[in-house]
Amino acid sequence: MATANQILKQYWGFEDFRPLQLDIINAVLDGQDTLALLPTGGGKSICFQVPALMLEGMCLVISPLVALMNDQVYQLKKRGIQAAALYSGLQHREVDILLDNCIQGQVKFLYVAPERLRSELFIERLKQMNVSLLAVDEAHCISQWGYDFRPSYTDIALVYPYIEGVKRVALTATATKDVKSDICDKLDFKNPSIFQKSFARKNLSYSAFELENKGPKLLEILTNVKGSAIVYVRSRKETVNVAKFLYQNGVSSDFYHAGLAPDVREKKQEEWIHNKRRVMVCTNAFGMGIDKPDVRTVVHLDLPDSMEAYYQEAGRAGRDEKNAFAVLLYSGTDIYNLQRSEEMRNPSLEYVQRIYQALANYYKLATGSSEFQSFDFDIKAFSYQYNLNALEAHHGVRKLQEMGLLLLTENTRRGSSLKISVSSTDLYKFSIAHSKYEPLIKAMLRLYGGGLYTDFMNISEFELAKVSQDAKSEVVKKLEYLAKNDVVVYDPIKLMPQLTYLMPRLEQNALKKYHKQTEPRQAVVKEKIESMIAYTKNDQLCRTRLFQEYFDEKAYLNCGVCDVCIKAKKAAGFDVEMDKLKRQVLAEVEAEAVPVSELKAKVDATDDFLVTEAVRSMMDEGIVFLDEDQVLTLVPKV
Repeated sequence: MATANQILKQYWGFEDFRPLQLDIINAVLDGQDTLALLPTGGGKSICFQVPALMLEGMCLVISPLVALMNDQVYQLKKRGIQAAALYSGLQHREVDILLDNCIQGQVKFLYVAPERLRSELFIERLKQMNVSLLAVDEAHCISQWGYDFRPSYTDIALVYPYIEGVKRVALTATATKDVKSDICDKLDFKNPSIFQKSFARKNLSYSAFELENKGPKLLEILTNVKGSAIVYVRSRKETVNVAKFLYQNGVSSDFYHAGLAPDVREKKQEEWIHNKRRVMVCTNAFGMGIDKPDVRTVVHLDLPDSMEAYYQEAGRAGRDEKNAFAVLLYSGTDIYNLQRSEEMRNPSLEYVQRIYQALANYYKLATGSSEFQSFDFDIKAFSYQYNLNALEAHHGVRKLQEMGLLLLTENTRRGSSLKISVSSTDLYKFSIAHSKYEPLIKAMLRLYGGGLYTDFMNISEFELAKVSQDAKSEVVKKLEYLAKNDVVVYDPIKLMPQLTYLMPRLEQNALKKYHKQTEPRQAVVKEKIESMIAYTKNDQLCRTRLFQEYFDEKAYLNCGVCDVCIKAKKAAGFDVEMDKLKRQVLAEVEAEAVPVSELKAKVDATDDFLVTEAVRSMMDEGIVFLDEDQVLTLVPKV
């Protein structure tokens, strides 16, 4: 059997693992229930993909986001590894074929949205699969104390009886102490091995600036910091406006949001990744699963909803370990709007019932029908038809999702897909008997090859039209005809968000129970917004330490590079006080090793920042060393 390092080299081309990756892999292979916390860009996926490739059988991956699933499936296939994704909105025939392929051992990684775990069809097929590893990605979604709770994640343990003896690993970038405990409890982990990389990013400088006119400051940042950048905004309209503003001021930029067609999003993303566009102005639909290590700057022009969301988005800067900057630009109005959004995200039972009934009328659904059915969802058209405020209606739908009744999928990043359903002989006979379709069939095989016989492949109707010398509209009609006659399975591109019913349509009065179950979440959301606002207004404490303490990591040293640290170092008398403290610290450490937590009481200083900055400076100069137990010792002279 190949070793982990051989697998890494063979498929990813790397000689060595990043810190903690191999430890996590070995724990998984040893059969230990494992929880891995690695910050954004820390290489979480390799921690389950490598051991899965070392084991016989299939890896079942629970993942919450369609875009993330499709990205990972694409990356695995690019490396010659068979992978597939199963989520709400796929055609029944496509699901059926995909699950059969898994049973026959033709799929190594099956990515599944947690909502699928309730499906009897899925469970019956799961019983016949040879699953060796269960990986729960974005595991914080299992906890109602987390920032992105998904009720269906709590169903994961229900599949354990059907996959007995499999190895289990949960992964996330961010989790507080309560969330970590909740993950292990809900997944029924026995004596789990927990690996957590420090939330400190030595190369990443955090800053926050309060100002009403953000445009000049944004230009100043992008002028002073060269290289690739991401600018996050809240609305789709603002992505266009800000990108236009940058372009007019000589900054190479583009915009990105979930409302764009998949091929357009793909083109914009590729141009940015390959530095044909310097700045991407986007909503938070952008960035998840994108491996671009050389982002120098991430700027937020609107406040994120939580520290977790901000840490992940800001953490897309500087993955190459070179200096990078995360800057938050905010105004008093932004803080008010964030507080107001907390109220809007907790609509009353009466309003939620109104939205639920309106949706049933909109889609003409009978009580007890439509479980796992997906529908195109245009929030503007829906709101207009029922005289609703679009933003309030959006929050009403999100509340129904939090209640576990619906799922709104806004960004699938997936184009049309196609699979040939017949043998090559039967396909040839069909093309002879139906000469009108022969150019299209030849174009399909020329562009996408024999893989169409065994797997679903993403296709472009535009490319098929060019090769077959036909109009795109005619190609779509012909593909629909081929699908109707069971020659192919054709799943056209979905441009609209998809609304999926996770439970049969209920009577209005049945919603009360589900709404009440979400009440504890209201306090969680409020607390997270307050933490985000406190971070934004902070001008006293090191920002990196704020993140560390938020995620329950003991932190004794300042980063020295955030705006708060830089401001403190520029204060009058700082250098004189630092020299005095460094002499005192040296005297203490020369006498004996000192826990850094006890150092402040031993030296003549009232300011914790000065003490930690003195220690950090002495570490940089190679005078003292801080070990894993946070004990400070003298570096021996050579």
